[in-house]
Amino acid sequence: MPAPTALAKASTDAPPDNVPLPEPDQDEELLLDAPDAVPSDPNAFQPASNEAEDTEMAVDEEGRPRFAPGKDVEPIRRSETRKVPVPPHRMAPLKASWPKIYSPLVQHLKLQVRMNTKSKCVELRTSRSTDSPAALQTGVDFVHAFALGFDVDDAVALLRVDDLYIETFEIKDVKTLGNEHLGRAIGRIAGKDGKTKFAIENASRTRIVLADSKISILGSFKNIHMARESIVSLILGKPPGKVYNSLRTVSARMKERF
Repeated sequence: MPAPTALAKASTDAPPDNVPLPEPDQDEELLLDAPDAVPSDPNAFQPASNEAEDTEMAVDEEGRPRFAPGKDVEPIRRSETRKVPVPPHRMAPLKASWPKIYSPLVQHLKLQVRMNTKSKCVELRTSRSTDSPAALQTGVDFVHAFALGFDVDDAVALLRVDDLYIETFEIKDVKTLGNEHLGRAIGRIAGKDGKTKFAIENASRTRIVLADSKISILGSFKNIHMARESIVSLILGKPPGKVYNSLRTVSARMKERF
């Protein structure tokens, strides 16, 4: 009989009377009943007065904003290291002049210096006592100037004067010359017993180093430009006498300006 089977199946699916029903969660009731959880009026919520006062900007009598004084915060200093390669032919002068080289680097710039004979370079590193952020680059320029062939006394000027630079170029950058012509160009730049080079240095207030076909000039921007123009004229074949005359004219004009 199909009818009694259906009734029996329905009775088995219904829960018994003695089993209690699950009660509603008390936490939900507390959240719903809490007065602070849900405001009665959604438009009645306002930010705290302290926050409003903090966001307002103070203005003086003339309407300009008034800012709080800045706080002294110690900057985060990281140790930086630079290596300056030294040519093999400058290693012996470096060892001989080492006391004169590391003294201004350590005392004036307050850097840590080391001469590495294996890698043939000078290593510079900042320390906690380093004050200027440009001290490391200044020390690198000083050592690089000595590596190019400048004397220590001339290179020390880079540490004391701010507007000094070094410009390096080769004779082939101006004109491509052969072996004999290259030697003649170098001889015209140096002159007899170095007189031409000394004359250019004195007139332009620079220092010049001739290392084979490589020329390095140390000085200010305008003085380097004057010395470079004179050297280029000599490379192109201009007689030294005309170069002297042009140097005298330009140096006289510079003296009048100063």
